[in-house]
Amino acid sequence: MWSEKYLRSTKFALAACVIAALPVGAMANNTAQNLAKIEARGLASVGAERMASLASPAAVLSPTSARKGALPDVVFSRAWLASQPKATGSAEFNCLAEALYFEARGETVKGQFAVAEVIRNRVKSSRFPNSYCAVINQGTGKKHQCQFSYTCDGRAEIIAEHAAYARVAKVARATIDGRSPDITGGATFYHTTVVRPSWARKFTNTARFGVHLFYSRGVRTASN
Repeated sequence: MWSEKYLRSTKFALAACVIAALPVGAMANNTAQNLAKIEARGLASVGAERMASLASPAAVLSPTSARKGALPDVVFSRAWLASQPKATGSAEFNCLAEALYFEARGETVKGQFAVAEVIRNRVKSSRFPNSYCAVINQGTGKKHQCQFSYTCDGRAEIIAEHAAYARVAKVARATIDGRSPDITGGATFYHTTVVRPSWARKFTNTARFGVHLFYSRGVRTASN
């Protein structure tokens, strides 16, 4: 929590920055001084929560307009996942979290992010549907056409391991939010090491994490 003393000192510092930003020759000018006073009064009225965000290093070093291009901040470890808040979201988030639970809950954290990335790459590709739910459920109900086996194995999707689901939900949230880097080389396909699908021979193997192998069509780009 930010102390009142700290917030008051921050307001003073920001006001000083405003004054310092004025042209040197204008300081003797009454108009310039009045503008500085008005700015200082405005800062004094800023709420504590907003001031805390302005006072944070991230806010100072990374303007809002620049944060859209911020570098990924994911660390591929259970400790990092444990440090993240409980993940929630829309139907798209729920679809991805469920897919990760049934497809990769036993995988390493990096492997889980890799599986999530494949689904994200499909959403971005013109070869596949343009939403997470549509990608995950593509072909469901059609014999030998479902893209993710758990959607057509004839068993009900029951989430029994709640701790595992909570972890993969955080992976889903970070993936949708664009916080994770590209680690699969643009893969749009994967399979486990216990199977050898015929299509794997036609595509480029781009990565392996745990028991999952990842592939793209030809050139290693996300558009594939």
